[in-house]
Amino acid sequence: MALCQFLVVFSSVALAAEKPNIVIINVDDLGYADIGPFGSTKNRTPNLDRMAAEGKRLTSFYAAPVCSPSRAALMTGCYPKRVLPIPHVLFPVSAVGLAPEELTIAELLRDAGYATACIGKWHLGDQPAFLPTAQGFETYYGIPYSNDMGPVADGARSDLGSPIPKPRRRPDGTVFSEFGETGIRGYGQPPLPMLENDRVAFRVGPTQQQETVAGYTDRAVDFIKANQERSFFLYLPHSAVHFPIYPGEAFAGRSPHGYYSDWVEEVDWSVGRVLDAIRTAGLAERTLVVFTSDNGGTRRGSNVPLRGHKGSTWEGGVRSCTIAWWPGSIPADSASDVICGMHDILPTAAALSGVELSAGRLIDGRDLSQVLKAPNNSAAGPHESFFYFRGLNLQAVRQGRWKLHLDEKTLYDLAEDIGEQKNLASQHPEIVSQLNQLAADVDADLGRTEIGPGC
Repeated sequence: MALCQFLVVFSSVALAAEKPNIVIINVDDLGYADIGPFGSTKNRTPNLDRMAAEGKRLTSFYAAPVCSPSRAALMTGCYPKRVLPIPHVLFPVSAVGLAPEELTIAELLRDAGYATACIGKWHLGDQPAFLPTAQGFETYYGIPYSNDMGPVADGARSDLGSPIPKPRRRPDGTVFSEFGETGIRGYGQPPLPMLENDRVAFRVGPTQQQETVAGYTDRAVDFIKANQERSFFLYLPHSAVHFPIYPGEAFAGRSPHGYYSDWVEEVDWSVGRVLDAIRTAGLAERTLVVFTSDNGGTRRGSNVPLRGHKGSTWEGGVRSCTIAWWPGSIPADSASDVICGMHDILPTAAALSGVELSAGRLIDGRDLSQVLKAPNNSAAGPHESFFYFRGLNLQAVRQGRWKLHLDEKTLYDLAEDIGEQKNLASQHPEIVSQLNQLAADVDADLGRTEIGPGC
């Protein structure tokens, strides 16, 4: 079974005069059913509704169960274990990160003549050798890790699991928060660094957290305006909607469903501004925009009808609500259920930008461009299979409609039972055997288990 392709960097062959711009909007911890195009009736997402109506929903688009591994797959086109073999996520002051010798999508596109910018959460290493400006991005602005982290004297710290700090309100109903010497009062979080390239521009407290979506969006729009005459790659990974929840003042309290919904709706507003900037610049027909999430949602969001949440290899932990938009190239109001994922973004970008694929560098992803351009489900998917790693451990295997959870020895028909409720292992022993053989093939390549308990 072919598990991978090979990639070599940009050749000297002349490229087309107008290579398509590529924009990736990656939201943190957004649930599969947290936006209108994927079934939300609670969160108001008119801009994403329009994006889906003008583009394509990818309904079997996979990420890793948590942040850093998912982002490593997006950047490199590989299963995370191949390029960032860690059992969980990266923390501040970690001695490891995405290795500089890995070829990233930003390096690939920069070398093909693109302007490149990363604006938002990085989470692939906060030391200088691992930052975006060392990985192919000409400019970077953002928090280098999750918004619940922060450096302290004795190393890295995360306060995951603490109660959600609710923004306090002024007498007139507007939102404010206090930022003391030790961080968020009642939460104990250290200040976060907002980086400008590889330097700390300022420290981020609660008030500044409320400004991240708007601040990142302003930078993204400015980058688009500044590069109207040059092909560009914009990576916009929002800190939202990761815990702690900090919707901007213009959005806090606006939704009847609480602060989480406020922040989802602010992300939708951001998408609208980015797409409007592209339209206004006259670039819509030569710009591919992909909206996605780095993993499934937490219990604060919704993954209905999927089972499970972030951190698991149930479908609810790893399927991302993904929309691709490219007027004139992607059929409007279309959908595809082919198996695909974060690791396919790099080879797709390579194909669209004229980078030739040949022997040289091992990757796992495949070019999705024909899937994107085809009518509903009319193009064959680039993958027959998907392998579900939780940290360093292979926990499940999918081939076509069938998914086998290895430890539980449970088999599900995702075509009929997307919620993984009915175990069919005893009825289809031949399918179980076939999927176990796929797991054995992966074991020979990446291994099924290694250090650590997973994430």
